[in-house]
Amino acid sequence: MRPSDLFPFLRWLPSTTYRSLGCDALVGLTGAILALPQSIAYALIAGLPAEYGLYAAVVPVIVACLWGSSRHLIGGPTAAISVVLFASVSPLALPGSGDYIGLVLLLTFLAGAFQWLLGALRFGSLANFVSQSVVLGFTLGAALVIALGQVPNLLGLANLEGRATALQSTQQLAGHLGEMHWPSLLVAAVTLAVAVLVRSLWPRLPALLIAIAGASLLVVLLPGTFGRVALVPPFIGSLPPLANLQLDFEDLLRLLPSAVACGLLGLVTSLSIARALARQSGQALDANLETRGQGLSNLIGAWFSGYLSAGSFTRSALNLQAGATSPLAGVFSAIWVALFALLGAHLIAHIPLPAMAASILLICWGLVDIRGIRQLWRVSRSEFVVMTLTCAATLLLELQTAIYAGVLASLFFYLKRTSQPRVMQAREGEDEVLRIEGSIFFGACPYLQRLIQRSQAARLVLDAHHVNFIDYAGVSLLHDEARRLGGEGRCLVLRRARPQVERELRKLEDSRSGLVIEG
Repeated sequence: MRPSDLFPFLRWLPSTTYRSLGCDALVGLTGAILALPQSIAYALIAGLPAEYGLYAAVVPVIVACLWGSSRHLIGGPTAAISVVLFASVSPLALPGSGDYIGLVLLLTFLAGAFQWLLGALRFGSLANFVSQSVVLGFTLGAALVIALGQVPNLLGLANLEGRATALQSTQQLAGHLGEMHWPSLLVAAVTLAVAVLVRSLWPRLPALLIAIAGASLLVVLLPGTFGRVALVPPFIGSLPPLANLQLDFEDLLRLLPSAVACGLLGLVTSLSIARALARQSGQALDANLETRGQGLSNLIGAWFSGYLSAGSFTRSALNLQAGATSPLAGVFSAIWVALFALLGAHLIAHIPLPAMAASILLICWGLVDIRGIRQLWRVSRSEFVVMTLTCAATLLLELQTAIYAGVLASLFFYLKRTSQPRVMQAREGEDEVLRIEGSIFFGACPYLQRLIQRSQAARLVLDAHHVNFIDYAGVSLLHDEARRLGGEGRCLVLRRARPQVERELRKLEDSRSGLVIEG
């Protein structure tokens, strides 16, 4: 085993330069500024003290970046994971209590072990069932959902409670538009204008960081106008403490079903985001390696008081768009979070929430792949339908449910296509030839059986040169139809079958079936 198999970061770390190091450090700083208020909010959603959100944005992020595959994916606490954790553990203990925290960390450890096991068994390829159309739809829908979730902060309505779906959030927001705080909207507009201007004139500069700093100065220097603009809540931070996990057998059994569900949710979300980013950056993604990295981050993170983490769409997209050159940007982000938690909590408390919201809106706009959507429309209408269904599900259902809906829609259309393989009919003298292009598996058997039974030729030839796979149902079908045709004085011939197909047929070869196999 090579050292790079145990330490995947050895594959890209030697190519690091002082220039790329400085770039990643700056990108990580911008990501940390976004991560701090988000992490605190997500911890409260999960029923945990605020500081546990910061802990989840330090050690788990470092481990996932160093042992994962994606160059731009950054993990940490997420809204979906936090909601599911609260629903899973709150019936077992009082939220915020010591027992509750212990159960959440134990669930995180179990979920990480499950994720790592999937990666070790090379089941990360299951992410391949998340088709490109699903990724496009999920990306578009997630960008809309995230943007919509920031509108209350943009309009100075930060006290509105979050809703499970975008539709519910829209309905709630419509009822409070009359309470809009115009100074908050002005701060957001200034943030957007500065960010767009810096990107246009000086693309190498950290536009979002400059815009957020400018908005913060605006609020500080003009308290008479912007004194009521909401700021990031103050907090008292510390480095992640070591956690003493109680591996009680009864607790393990109680938490195991929830741990599997949360682990799957985190993996599907993380791998979907990683694939979306890899498509934009042109990176080759190793799904098994990324799965192991995500599992290891939760396995280790639980011992450092970090609750279950997964890929963050907002921070990962910022990482890509800001020009991160390696996963070190994520490592620096975690280090910056730790330093700010210790030394700069009072500075973070001066950042206006509308400025944060405006920055996230700009990130969401960059996620929309208009060119990819147009190409999908031209190439495949069925895949475009899958994309549309995924996007609609993202808006109408919970974010993680949309991925499952998109995967199911992709599988439906895939099975529909493969259940009717392309078959070309031809005559060769007295023989009727059916050239089959596709697999002969259980889903395609009824269709092929109808074609075979429709033939009246004395000798029916199946040209299997383009058949790559045949399962037990297909083998049984051919032998049964050969036996039926033999009883009618006719013959079924399989011609030019590939070696693997011929081997499967001969495993059940029956002299009474009458199937003739020709080279």
